[in-house]
Amino acid sequence: MIVLKATQDKLLSVLQSVSGIVERRHTLPVLANVLIRKTGHAVQLTTSDLEIQIRTTAEMDGDPGDFTTTVGARKLIDILRTMPSDQTVSLESSQAKLILKGGKSKFTLQTLPAEDFPLVQEAASFGPVFSVPQKTLKQLLGQVSFAMAVHDIRYYLNGILFVAEGNKLSLVATDGHRLAYTSATLDVEVPVKQEVILPRKTVLEMQRLLSDAEGAIEMQFANNQAKFSFDGMEFVTKLVEGKFPDYNRVIPKGHRNNLTLGRQALLSCLQRTAILTSDKFKGVRLNLEPGTLRVASTNAEQEEAVDELDIDYGGDAIEIGFNVTYIIDVLSNMGQDMVRIDLADGNSSALITIPENDNFKYVVMPMRI
Repeated sequence: MIVLKATQDKLLSVLQSVSGIVERRHTLPVLANVLIRKTGHAVQLTTSDLEIQIRTTAEMDGDPGDFTTTVGARKLIDILRTMPSDQTVSLESSQAKLILKGGKSKFTLQTLPAEDFPLVQEAASFGPVFSVPQKTLKQLLGQVSFAMAVHDIRYYLNGILFVAEGNKLSLVATDGHRLAYTSATLDVEVPVKQEVILPRKTVLEMQRLLSDAEGAIEMQFANNQAKFSFDGMEFVTKLVEGKFPDYNRVIPKGHRNNLTLGRQALLSCLQRTAILTSDKFKGVRLNLEPGTLRVASTNAEQEEAVDELDIDYGGDAIEIGFNVTYIIDVLSNMGQDMVRIDLADGNSSALITIPENDNFKYVVMPMRI
């Protein structure tokens, strides 16, 4: 039976859209596979890692009738990548194997029964559906995802907090040393406040899949699950359990010293001085005086970098140290020309924002140098 027939580029793109979560090595061998479910000419592909499940459906040619099986996802992708994009390829079933044909090439692949594939049990009830343009969500994720913790013992920091309330969607990420907050206005009012923590792997996969198109992405949250629907795909993920820190208490208010300067000029200055920081100690020293910002770094070899920027500033003289990576991260993920920095003194956290924009806030703790 010809399970499906399509051009290489069509089949490859459908497979790649679901295979990002597939691990090559897994305690459960079937999780390295993609579940193929054929109903007429509609072919549904599903992958899972027991915590995330991605499903998409595409119309493809092939023999009539229904059929299900599972086959190695990465292997299939690796083979398809070696074929010309305009070549017609087919998958045929034969005695518990799948045969991939394209041109004069033929590959016989081992399959595992579809019944063995562990589908994620969806929550019995989800909250209200609300949507934002894909482009908007992709931008929001990009503005905060770099501040997520990596393998932190405080597991609730290894992800992003989503808060939908009224007509506002807010995203927050923190690793304990810095915090990024961003928000957007929804087209609809969310009747009940929804607050969930999306795991780090889910966030990275969403960023890979979301496009810059205006098409909407629909979201629904349950107690322990979130569901996203976009571009004919359904994305279900477990949530991180735990209480996220009160981010409103962390964001400073009323810092009396502030300056506005060009984002790119500051980024270039920090990238230059970062070269002479050590791998273990990424500290740079900022000296702020009326009209001047001086940035300096040193390392164990007693090398030193000093750079200066002329700025429009008339506040207190302040000397403050930062992990330079934390400042470079935020400046690299902002698309605006200008950036505003609010400071109290050398021992208090700094607030970085976009001028005339209350939707983005970034807080970074100082470090002793």
